[in-house]
Amino acid sequence: MPVRSLSSSVIKWPDAQTVIKDLENWARRIKKSNKNVLRIGYFGSYAKGNWGVGSDIDVIIIVNQSDRPFIRRASKWDTTILAVPADLLVYTSAEWQKLCDEGKICRNLIKDVKWI
Repeated sequence: MPVRSLSSSVIKWPDAQTVIKDLENWARRIKKSNKNVLRIGYFGSYAKGNWGVGSDIDVIIIVNQSDRPFIRRASKWDTTILAVPADLLVYTSAEWQKLCDEGKICRNLIKDVKWI
């Protein structure tokens, strides 16, 4: 998380390399401990390279299946250990496939997402 120096009012924000490396380590642990996870990726400002101080990291997880409704799935994973705040989207493989078949959102996301 961002830290404030005790003798300064300046907030130091982690650089992209630190944020992405941290996410990669987190993703490896998640995949290793949860066989239901098929893919993990990130998109948005960190994937495009136009992040800035205060940027969160947008993360997408594709799971084989889930009994939880879409809106509640992200709460399963603790993202507070990441270097910056995370916005997490969790889709089942069937939902992801349907999204890609039907919409432009998935096609745009596929262009931007960096799979880990």
